[in-house]
Amino acid sequence: MEALRGPHNLLRLIRTGATFERTGAMAEVLEALDAPRPLRVAIRVLAAPFRWLGYEGDPEMPPATRALTALGPAYIKFGQILSTRPDVVGDEIAVQLRVLQDRLPPFPTAQAKRAVAIELGQPVDKLFSEFSEPVAAASIAQVHQARLAETGETVAVKVLRPGIEKAFRRDIDAFYFVARMIERLVPGSRRLRPVEVIAHFESVVLGELDLRLEAAAAAEFAANTHDDAGFEVPALHWHLSGRRVMTLKWVEGISAARTAEIDAAGHDRARLAERVLQLFLSHALRDGYFHGDMHQGNLKVGPDGTLIALDFGIMGRIDEYTRRVYAEIIFGFIRKDYRRVAEVHFEAGYVPADRDVDAFASALRAVGEPIFGMDASRISMARLLNYLFEVTERFGMQTRTELILLQRTMVVVEGVARTLDPHINIWKAARPVVEDYIRDNIGPKAVARDLGRTVQVLSRFGPRLPALAEAALVRQSHPEPPAPKREMPPLAWVAIGAGLTAAAGWIASLV
Repeated sequence: MEALRGPHNLLRLIRTGATFERTGAMAEVLEALDAPRPLRVAIRVLAAPFRWLGYEGDPEMPPATRALTALGPAYIKFGQILSTRPDVVGDEIAVQLRVLQDRLPPFPTAQAKRAVAIELGQPVDKLFSEFSEPVAAASIAQVHQARLAETGETVAVKVLRPGIEKAFRRDIDAFYFVARMIERLVPGSRRLRPVEVIAHFESVVLGELDLRLEAAAAAEFAANTHDDAGFEVPALHWHLSGRRVMTLKWVEGISAARTAEIDAAGHDRARLAERVLQLFLSHALRDGYFHGDMHQGNLKVGPDGTLIALDFGIMGRIDEYTRRVYAEIIFGFIRKDYRRVAEVHFEAGYVPADRDVDAFASALRAVGEPIFGMDASRISMARLLNYLFEVTERFGMQTRTELILLQRTMVVVEGVARTLDPHINIWKAARPVVEDYIRDNIGPKAVARDLGRTVQVLSRFGPRLPALAEAALVRQSHPEPPAPKREMPPLAWVAIGAGLTAAAGWIASLV
């Protein structure tokens, strides 16, 4: 089956390059990424003959946005991530790509109403006294403002795009094809586990395509963050939610991307930037459950300065051990204790044991030192990420698929914080959250708590301990005789002999 899909996927990839060339995005992206001139020329020469295969897209859109929207939802997702990284793709492209967060072309309201009626089993007019045109449209779904017929409450109704599942499956299939080709043609890339990365991306996306899972995620996230000052998760209406429809309380606020409006409303952007970063770290470390798609389009600033989270289709979960490792790594960087950061990587198995700890610590120092004491506006994240990649390659570090979403979200959150405050010092902002976590979860206090949990687990087996001990003593005093060897039945020998004879005859006929 994969062989049959190969040509289709190859055509899809050629069409991707052709679309970038046809829309003018190719030259723009290569320039923004500061690609070497020989590479730019080579890519343009290779793409030019296939230009006619590319999608034209909407000529009213800027080149990069035009290309990604023409290619489909998976590409749009990728563009959403890049929109938070002006330090990687440049300010101009980052601004262009923000359109992908919540201002894509909507599908007709009539289709949305039909989907709601089918999903909830009742006509829209019976459920809602008002149902607006789309107020926001993203890659997977769009949102309508509505008023409940029963109570008059204003709500947000999220509806999946028609045919979105098929579109994502087509793109993910092509991504798998690319990942397998990379592994075969570039053996050194296997440490990065490209196929596993795509598998992780697939699982995340498929979770977004079932709004019942998003509703459950929103409810859990709301419970975890209930006591977080200055943070809100809109309340969910379970009886008006299903696989393709989800209904939430309507919240008023300014998109985190609209910095001029935030300033006009009198909010402190530097404080908001700090809060975004601290809340994310708090959710990841304290709860092990965090918003995995925290770009500007999914954050609003309420009238009182409260940060309001939206869109819970991508949520991340990390276990307690990984949280401790992650916290120690961050804390080590904050304290400039690169030796300890290196040791944590080795203890966790992130770096092969045969590598040199001191050499790895020196490499980490070269990453950390240039960014301490600098505000974010003077740091080139593109160069930093490039050097980090070189370090991981040199020391044979493999991609940790369980950390992919955490790392990606950290990059996105930092991008949001930098948009709000270009001069933010991420280490200074992170320090109080990480120190609190370290104090409570690493050290004597944590050891005592872990021992208490261990005793609690063992105590559950208390009533069974006498019987288990007695069974163990019986086995020790009366060991079971070794199991007799099973003889091959005579009929089996006949069958094997006949098979070997037939195989010998077939080989002889070939010769």
